[in-house]
Amino acid sequence: MLSDEPGPQDESGPVRLTAYAGGRVQGVGFRAWVRLKATALGLAGTVTNLDDGQVEVIAEGPARDVRALLAELNGGQTPGRVTHVSERWGRPQGRLHGFTEH
Repeated sequence: MLSDEPGPQDESGPVRLTAYAGGRVQGVGFRAWVRLKATALGLAGTVTNLDDGQVEVIAEGPARDVRALLAELNGGQTPGRVTHVSERWGRPQGRLHGFTEH
């Protein structure tokens, strides 16, 4: 179950983040960049181009590491230009292995 709460309070527990990045994020190497950042943090998940021009990022792992990825998405150093990131938090489903691009 996902919620629109600002995120987990327990920074060490596992969480699932579903984030939607908008702006100029397709065709600029954004997905590969997200995969590299997430892999470096040891997260499992996916990054996918959506038909509406956004990129969906699903990441599972320790809350502090998932928050670090979210900070990177919002940090202004991404390929292209991210104009907004919406986020939803939930419990990890445990079915993700590695971090893949779709």
